[in-house]
Amino acid sequence: MIIRSQNKDRSMLARLWLRLGAFVGKTLLWLLGLGLLGWVLATAWFAWQHRGPVSVKEQIPPGEAAMTQGIIQTAVRIVDQHREGTRYLRDAHAKAHGCVKAEVSVLADLDPALRQGVFAEPGKTWQATMRLSNGNAYPQFDSIRDARGMAIKLLDVPGKQLMADQQARTEQDFVMFSHPNFFVSDVAEYAQNIGAQADGKKVLAFFPKLDPRSWQVRHLFIALATLAPAPASPTQTTYFSVSPYKFGAANAKFRVAPDPQSCPDYVLPKQNQDLPNFLRSALNQQLSTDRVDACFVLQIQRQNPQAFMPIEDTSIEWKESDAPYETVAKVRIPAQDFDTPAQNLACDNQSFNPWFGLEAHRPIGGINRLRKAVYEAVSDYRHSRNAP
Repeated sequence: MIIRSQNKDRSMLARLWLRLGAFVGKTLLWLLGLGLLGWVLATAWFAWQHRGPVSVKEQIPPGEAAMTQGIIQTAVRIVDQHREGTRYLRDAHAKAHGCVKAEVSVLADLDPALRQGVFAEPGKTWQATMRLSNGNAYPQFDSIRDARGMAIKLLDVPGKQLMADQQARTEQDFVMFSHPNFFVSDVAEYAQNIGAQADGKKVLAFFPKLDPRSWQVRHLFIALATLAPAPASPTQTTYFSVSPYKFGAANAKFRVAPDPQSCPDYVLPKQNQDLPNFLRSALNQQLSTDRVDACFVLQIQRQNPQAFMPIEDTSIEWKESDAPYETVAKVRIPAQDFDTPAQNLACDNQSFNPWFGLEAHRPIGGINRLRKAVYEAVSDYRHSRNAP
């Protein structure tokens, strides 16, 4: 009797576990189905909301000027927070791997439609200065996940400058970083995000309120993708303008991509990535020790207004399937010595600004309008504090 009772209890327990397992399995399947349905609906909604045609003109929202002044104050606060002793650093891209001399050569057979601004003369070679950097506002180990930056300054560029108080300049600047889109859409979102970041909030910067409608989950994923592992060298990364510019009468984005086939074959010796400045060491290894040039192509992506290629939303990547990139120039960094105390100080004091340049390449869109004010204010503040 005792044995039968025990067997009966075990049988009931087994049936109970089987029923519980079946219930959990069905629940998980339902949840999976609901999740898949939610993903499909969200994808469909996103595609519906993000479709062409789009405007080819800038659309300035009310209150942008006031938000810009608030962002300037926050950017100056970040500069104060991240200074090194008596040196005041940039509010972004504070750590340079080096400033190097470069040559930008317009294609000799450039399509007439692409002969705009500094690319108007086929075969023309511009002398340039290039700054390569990490993206963070604080100088950190190169091995830490981060964006990487490239800024190119063409020298001795004739013509009227965009900024009325900068007419003595003869420059055209191109400012880029290593991801095709930005983790904020516009000035309003940037104001909220940078304020939270300055207060030490990271992930929470994308969840400003308890209201789920304010959550910026897609932008959080863009930010996480932007913080990529370090490349083997700054010369082995593609850099994007992110925001749009005029290109003659057209609107366009641009990128600079490695072009190793235009330079001598080269294999970079393995670098010790545990060192804090191994990207500078890699650049030094190639250009100064091994005396090997580095090559890139400079490419333009013209806006197709019939597709979803907006001017005012920098979180949207312009798809190459909607408008391909077109090469307009070759960029060469010749072998050189660049890593001396005097050169590094000059690099630290150098200002790069997308508004240093010609009308043919005028920055457009909200983030670029913001840059005009913030770059100038932060640069003036840094230089005044760093003056002897």
